[in-house]
Amino acid sequence: MFENNKLTKLLNIKYPIIQGGMAGVSESILAAAVSNAGGLGIIGSGFASPKWLEEEIKKTKDLTDKPFGVNLLMQNPNVAEFVKIIIDNKVPVVFTGGGNPLQILPHMKQAGIKVIAVVPTVRLAKKMEENGIDGVVVEGMESGGHIGENSTFCLVPQAKELIKNIPLIAAGGIYNGQTFASAMVLGADGVQIGTRFMASTECQIHENYKKAIINATDEDITVVARFTGHPIRLIRNKLSESVKKTEGKNPFPEEIKSERFAGAKGGDNIDAFPLLAGICAGGINEIKSCKEIIEEIVNDAEKILKEDEKILQ
Repeated sequence: MFENNKLTKLLNIKYPIIQGGMAGVSESILAAAVSNAGGLGIIGSGFASPKWLEEEIKKTKDLTDKPFGVNLLMQNPNVAEFVKIIIDNKVPVVFTGGGNPLQILPHMKQAGIKVIAVVPTVRLAKKMEENGIDGVVVEGMESGGHIGENSTFCLVPQAKELIKNIPLIAAGGIYNGQTFASAMVLGADGVQIGTRFMASTECQIHENYKKAIINATDEDITVVARFTGHPIRLIRNKLSESVKKTEGKNPFPEEIKSERFAGAKGGDNIDAFPLLAGICAGGINEIKSCKEIIEEIVNDAEKILKEDEKILQ
C-alpha cells in the first residue's frame, strides 16, 4: 500500500511511521525495535552528553540494520559536537526541534544525511520547504510534552495546501489505525507517534509510567506551566496538581520552571516526576511490542481506507 509513498521512499522504510524522538525516553532499544518493525526509530538526544549520543548510535547499529535517526534539539549547547558525531557515524536522517535547523542543513546535505524539521505552525513548515529541508513534521497540541497552540486536525490540511515537494508528516494524537488513517486522509504522507510507543515492551521507562499511560482516560491528561510560555501536556499526578495550585496563586510564577518537566524515565513513585504524555493516552489500553503496535496500526488503517474507497465509489 505504501510503495509509492513519499516518506517511505525518502527514508527507505516499509511503513510511513516515525517514532517520536522523546528526550529521556527514546534510546537505542526502542529506536531499533521500531526500525526492525518497519517504521523509523529515533534516538532523542535532548540535552544529553555527546558521549551518550555516540554510544546510543553505536548500540542502535548493533541492534538493527535498518534505517534510524536522531532527534536533534537545536537549543542544546553541544549541538555542533552532536552534528559532528551524527556525520561521523553516518546516521541516515536527523529530525530537528526547538530552534532553527537551517544552520546545520548544508553540513548534513554534504554528508548525504536527510534533515526533517518538527514545527508547530504552517508558516514554519512552508519556510522549511523553501529553504531545502527534506521533510517536515507538523505537530499539533494533542502531543505530549511541550506543545504548540494549533491542533493536528487543522495543521495537516492547511500545511498540505502549501507543502508540495517534500513529505508532510503529522504528529500529535496519533496512536492507532483510525488516527493514522485520518492523518493520511487529511493529506499527510506519514505520521510521527510518541506516546503509543512509550507503552511498548521495548520502551525503557519505568513500568509504573507505562501503567499510568494505559490506565489514563482523556480526563486524566492536562496541561501545566502555560504562563511560562512553555506549556506541557502530561498525565495528572501529585506533581502536576501541585504546579496547578501554584499557578492559581500567581499567574506568572517564577518558581515554575520548564526544566522540572524534562523527559525522564522516572522511578517507582509516579507522583514525584512529570508523566509527559499526549491526549491519546486515554485511548491506549495495552502494553505491546513495537512490532505488534505497528502491524496493528497499519492493518487497521488499511481496512479503514479500503472501506472508504468502497463508500466513495
